[in-house]
Amino acid sequence: MDIINKFTNAFWSTHIWLPPNTTWADIAPGSRPDVVHADYRDLIWPIPLAAVVMLVRYTLERFWISPIGKSLGIRSSRPKKAANVPTLESAYAKSSHLDHKCLAPLAKQTDMTERQIERWWRLRRAQDKPSTLVKFCENTWRCIYYLYSFIFGVIVLWDKPWFWDVKSCWYGYPHQSVSNDIWWYYMISMSFYWSLTATQFFDVKRKDFWQMFIHHMVTLLLMSLSWVCNLHRVGSLVLVVHDCADIFLEAAKLTKYANYQKVCDAIFAIFTVVWIVTRLGFYPRIIYSSSVEAPQILPMFPAYYIFNSLLLMLLVLHIIWTYMILKIVVDSLQKGLMSGDIRSSDSEDLTDSSGNVRVANGSTRTKPKSGNSTLTATTAGGGVAQRKRGGNTSNNHTGDATTAAK
Repeated sequence: MDIINKFTNAFWSTHIWLPPNTTWADIAPGSRPDVVHADYRDLIWPIPLAAVVMLVRYTLERFWISPIGKSLGIRSSRPKKAANVPTLESAYAKSSHLDHKCLAPLAKQTDMTERQIERWWRLRRAQDKPSTLVKFCENTWRCIYYLYSFIFGVIVLWDKPWFWDVKSCWYGYPHQSVSNDIWWYYMISMSFYWSLTATQFFDVKRKDFWQMFIHHMVTLLLMSLSWVCNLHRVGSLVLVVHDCADIFLEAAKLTKYANYQKVCDAIFAIFTVVWIVTRLGFYPRIIYSSSVEAPQILPMFPAYYIFNSLLLMLLVLHIIWTYMILKIVVDSLQKGLMSGDIRSSDSEDLTDSSGNVRVANGSTRTKPKSGNSTLTATTAGGGVAQRKRGGNTSNNHTGDATTAAK
């Protein structure tokens, strides 16, 4: 116990987390009659609130979003199930990707031809993929949340001085009051990320599963530390700036699933503009204030350098992601169709994994490999899966745009 206490005291040292000549008692709730400081004990509230968020999501998806998707003709059927072959199931459990070196041994063990094993493998992989309706419901829910979060954030911050003058984030720190609306904005935002962390294990499986899991945990950690250190002003600005572009990203995905290609293209174009304005315009203004203006107003302390370094790292990632997004846009414009995927919703479609394409007479032919450009990026929350309508295949630019931190 002594070791744990020593470690705890060393970790939460006031020399690290607070400005000089400031103690935890100085910013404890009730320490000053004119200031309502953030209470670290409130960080327990987002966990039960996450259960409420998940209940709201289930209700909306079940009774509103899903019926709308079906009325739009979005496919809800699942692929044909693969036959129950224990030997193949055991091999599939080890790896969902078929190693062609194992085809011959598997054929001997199962008394099947290699072509039959390949066909079984394709059906088995397709069996694990969710229907288009499931993906439509998930992205519609996220779009609704980001729209609500952005509007609520703007309403909350509209009358706050730091919304219009970023330097106000530093005046009077750390003795800055937490109003009720800021409290709710922070708690609901954290509850959403807690809900994403839990439902990620049941949602559409993505190739960046563990990256997103780490992203959610890091986001919660940063929000928690900013709350404990009373840095909620700059934290609220970062939140509202990041929520804006995610609205259009999720909206583009759901319109794609609904087969509204032209609407998807238009929304994606809006997303690109909003992304550049918010992530490379407004966000760098926050960085400038934290890097240049804050040191002129506040005495520096180690936690400041920790938080500011993370904000700067996020800015570098924004620049990289912007390059990737613009590359997708340019490539798509050259082909006359938005065929990029800013974030793959799941693994490849059945036709992609099988390598075969169904033609008009019902026979199959091998799909030629095209010069696909694979892009991997990370953004606040989501992407646009793009395919040509009418069952035709097109050159796909597959990318991942997944948020690294809010």
